Amino acid sequence: WLQRVKEETGLLTTTEVATEKHVEMALKAGIDILWIGARTTANPFAVQEIANMLKGVDIPVFVKNPVNPDLELWIGGMERINAAGIKRLAAIHRGFTAYEKVIYRNLPMWHIPIELMRRIPNLPIFCDPSHMGGRRELIAPLSQQAMDLGFHGLFIESHCNPDKAWSDAKQQVTPDVLSFIL
Repeated sequence: WLQRVKEETGLLTTTEVATEKHVEMALKAGIDILWIGARTTANPFAVQEIANMLKGVDIPVFVKNPVNPDLELWIGGMERINAAGIKRLAAIHRGFTAYEKVIYRNLPMWHIPIELMRRIPNLPIFCDPSHMGGRRELIAPLSQQAMDLGFHGLFIESHCNPDKAWSDAKQQVTPDVLSFIL
């Protein structure tokens, strides 16, 4: 599907990789950007396997924060990827697992990505308000907060008919709403 989208639109393609096999398949398919998800970032062994597969490859890699609020683990994941020779590296803040009932699917805990910005000032950092909010009505205000805090961009889920999306339907917006947010 991603190859077809790229051919038909000329848009860059990106996908999540969680294993070395995923990396191999994505590279063979000509995917332009890879990202490592929160659950994978929380596993240093999985991140190292991915890093090993990326040696000698020049591709941008985004690393989402781990599910738990652990800045050192997040930085460690990025260091492993960087040590494999990946120079085009970015971070994605998608919030942290909430154990109590709260408005957000994942707590923003803005102080953690702000500390990441302080420690690694040249690292691009993006916000994923879709996963953070978990509900489409929270995406716009979370996006604005992220931009106000100096994030470099947004990672927003969009679908022509969000209620019919195969996954994460509640946290997707229509292209018109996405255009408004942007």
